Order: sequence, then structure tokens, then C-alpha cells
Amino acid sequence: MKEIKRKKLGGYPATGVIISITVALFVIGLFGILIIYSQELEQQVRENIRMQVYLKSTLKETQRLQIENKLLSNKYVNKENGKGITYVSKDEAAKKFIAETGEDFTKFIGENPLHDAYLVIIDPSYHSVSEMEKIKAEIQKMNGVYQVYYVEGLIDSVNKNVTKAGLILLFLIVALLLSVVLLINNTLRLALFSQRFLIRSMQLVGAKQWFIQSPFLYRAASYGVLSGLFAAGILWVGVDYTQRKIEDLAQLYDQKQFIMLAIVLVGIGISMAVISTWLAIKKYLRMSLDELY
Repeated sequence: MKEIKRKKLGGYPATGVIISITVALFVIGLFGILIIYSQELEQQVRENIRMQVYLKSTLKETQRLQIENKLLSNKYVNKENGKGITYVSKDEAAKKFIAETGEDFTKFIGENPLHDAYLVIIDPSYHSVSEMEKIKAEIQKMNGVYQVYYVEGLIDSVNKNVTKAGLILLFLIVALLLSVVLLINNTLRLALFSQRFLIRSMQLVGAKQWFIQSPFLYRAASYGVLSGLFAAGILWVGVDYTQRKIEDLAQLYDQKQFIMLAIVLVGIGISMAVISTWLAIKKYLRMSLDELY
């Protein structure tokens, strides 16, 4: 006699379900990596937005230090990582110019016409044309300041591009999440289709809904965890390989954000799997016997 194969309570084809959820989470992860890189790139661009404060040539050392202290005391100066402001003497500026151009202009002029300067890193919260103009006017009024300069077009360009990119990313996020929800939901509905008669049998013998649902929900949660970990692992391998090929990408990589992304993927995997499973079982519990066939 052939041995009758019993169905395991809460069990359904695991391989296909895990692969489907992993693929969906991997796509979300790719998009997450893109967001991480774009945020890091924006941060680096903003960190390079500096206001150049040129000092008068007749300024004494004590006066220069007074200006430096005044600048550091302002809220608009970005003091993260101890950068804040950088002092560049006119001799350092001349050496840098000569090294970059290969021409020693001091031989033609007979002197160094450049000015000592401070490179002031402005906090990103002040990166608007109106705020930058206010800061420029405020610094310009300081005694001993010769001229204040910043690239005006760069501020406007960065803000416009960030806004456009944000709207595009928001649209793509919504569309992607909807697609992933539908994919995971349909995958689990099809997987649970083979269990519909087992669910009904338990219902007919008087089992409570939670007793029927719990094995399926626990298994769905475990599939969500495995899928999230698999997706995160594949992403890590892909990111590591890409950064080996393109070294500049390593400067945009943030390990903490990647770990957060991996946690989010696992969370999405668990949530979507459990919710989809719960909805599918609720549907089968409400169906009549004729509808089950």
C-alpha cells in the first residue's frame, strides 16, 4: 500500500514563496541603495558649498583672530566634524595657484596681490539664496573684511535638482511599494490555495480562527525573515563587487545606513508576508464549500 502523504499544518511550497519575496525585496533594496548614494552625494556637494571671506591686507593677527571667533560664534557655520572654517593665507593661496597653473604670477607683478581668506562652510539649513545673501551682507559688515564671495548659481542649482530628484524618488517609491505588495500578496494567496480545504476542515471541527491562523502566520513570518536576509545578503555582495569596480562609489557608501536598509527589508518581508497570509486565510474562512471548489 502506498503511504499517504500528510499535509503539514501551516505548510505550503516554501522555495517558490521565499524566492518570490526575496526578488521583490531585492528590487526594493536596489532602490534603497540608490537613495543612500544620492543622499551621500547631496551631503558631499553641500559640504563643499563655502563662503569665501577675504580679509584686508592691513589686518593685524589679533584682528584676524577676532574675525575668526565672530564667524565661529554664528549658527550658520557648519561645525560638524570640526571643520567649520578654514584659514588660507595669501602665501598658501599663491603656492596653490602656481602649482595648479604652473605660472608664477608674482614674478610679473613683483608682489603677491592675493588676500588672506577664510573658507566658511555654511550649514545646509541655510542653503537658500535669500539666507546666503543675508549671511553675505552680515559678514561683509565686519571690520577687517575686504570681500565676501560664494557661487550663487550653485546654491540655486543644487536646491532645484534636489527638489526634482525628491519628487521623482517619491513617485517611484509609491509605485514600487504597490507593485511589491501586489506581488507578495498574490504569491502567498496562490501558495495558500492548496491549503484551503485543510483550513475549512479545521473550521468545521470547531477550531477557533486564531488557532487556524497562527501556524500559517508564524510560517509566513519566518519566510519574511529569510527572504529579507537573503535579499540583504545579495545586495551586500552586489554593492561590494560594484565598489571594487568603481572606487568612487566607496566614498558614498555608509555602512550604518546599509544595516538600517537590511533591517527595513526584513521588516517589510515579515509585514507583507504576515498581512497577506492573514487576509488570504480570512478569505478562505468566509467562503462557502462551493466557492472553495
